[in-house]
Amino acid sequence: MGEESPFTLALLAGACAGTAVDVSLHPLDTLKTRLMSTEGFVKSGGMSGTWKGVVPIAIGSAPSAAMFFSTYETMKGVFKRANGGQEEWYHHSLSSSIGEFCACSVRVPTVMLGNNLQIGKHATLTGAASAVYRAGGLPAFWTGFGTMVARDIPFAFLQFPIYEGIKTRWTEMQGYPTTAIQGACCGSFAGAVAGAATTPLEVVKTRVFCESSTPVAERRYQGTMHALKTIGAEEGISGLFSGLGPRVFWITLGGFIFFGAYEQATRSLRTTGMWDN
Repeated sequence: MGEESPFTLALLAGACAGTAVDVSLHPLDTLKTRLMSTEGFVKSGGMSGTWKGVVPIAIGSAPSAAMFFSTYETMKGVFKRANGGQEEWYHHSLSSSIGEFCACSVRVPTVMLGNNLQIGKHATLTGAASAVYRAGGLPAFWTGFGTMVARDIPFAFLQFPIYEGIKTRWTEMQGYPTTAIQGACCGSFAGAVAGAATTPLEVVKTRVFCESSTPVAERRYQGTMHALKTIGAEEGISGLFSGLGPRVFWITLGGFIFFGAYEQATRSLRTTGMWDN
């Protein structure tokens, strides 16, 4: 497929990987979201109805993951060529950051609707979508875009150099490329580190998203920095790191599934001749 091969491969493999994680681990994500919500775990639904919100999140999963990985792989190639064919660790950070920015344009509306359903703010997807539209029209569906970007870029900036670095060292140690399972382990560890470090930003994202159907003048949090300061002042460190355990566990397990599925999909697509490098 010539020059389009990296893009096509990453597009298909990323879509498979993203959907596998988001759907299979949705109940755990619901518990994490409820722990981080303003209302608290019990009032948000506790342990019941943990599959709420899976439909919008599943709808956005494949296109956002495909967008991320196609951008990531494409930009890695651009930076490598610009550097005379030599790959550097910061190429992974920059490429993943650009990928996350692009993916957020697809991910924000679906995750925001999913979060509102997960905490029981709305009973149905149509009800949630109608409420968000009434609060601010179509632009309201991208409420919190900056907040999500502020969470995802630092996460990717940490995760992908760790992931790629461990894979490189593992390959050097054993003398042949890592397997899909080994790649999954690398991604799992990298995700756990990045997930723990960015938990406060995940808390802020959840709070901002869950106010998306509230009129702007009545919202408690007016942007990312305001939310960080407010939560820190009112709830302290424990508030900023609420849901840390489920988040790290979700990302550790999800990272294993995600990178395992991505690498396995990559290998499968290579065998079909869609990837000839």
